[in-house]
Amino acid sequence: MRRYEEKKKKKMEKKNSRQGISAEVFGQFNKKADYVAKVIPKDPTIKEEIQRLIEKSILFQSLNRDDISIVIDAMEEVSTIEGQAIITEGERGDTLYIIDGGEYDCFKIIGGKQTYLKTYKVGEFFGELALMYNAPRAASIKCKIPGKLFGLDRATFNHIVQESATKKRKYYSEILSKV
Repeated sequence: MRRYEEKKKKKMEKKNSRQGISAEVFGQFNKKADYVAKVIPKDPTIKEEIQRLIEKSILFQSLNRDDISIVIDAMEEVSTIEGQAIITEGERGDTLYIIDGGEYDCFKIIGGKQTYLKTYKVGEFFGELALMYNAPRAASIKCKIPGKLFGLDRATFNHIVQESATKKRKYYSEILSKV
């Protein structure tokens, strides 16, 4: 009888174990810190360049003008050279990158072997999964053709981008609840 109960208990423990990744949650044990917007001085033409890039991205579509301005101010310009590792699979990620120049190859270890997945080009972005889910980097990115990236840090992403999306969702929910 005891063996049956042990098997049943193990089965229940296995059944109740978490099977996925979820977005970062703020609450009693993970307090949301006060946010002070980071400002990296930029030439007006660079600001226009960044705005042109982020307007095309679904990640930034929920932002208003003020939030877009904060994101642009917080972005850091990164020059890259051929062969440079930008992101390494498994490492902790704290930056999202938007490509302004160059090409970047994406690789993932599959079956113990590094496998090519795709090449990122101007206007595309990578590194967002580690920010959205507070998870290790899912793949590696190496510079194929020298260029320029704009990096957005985790604090700005969490406090501006995710918060804006949450506010918009809440606003639309309130409107729909009155219909």
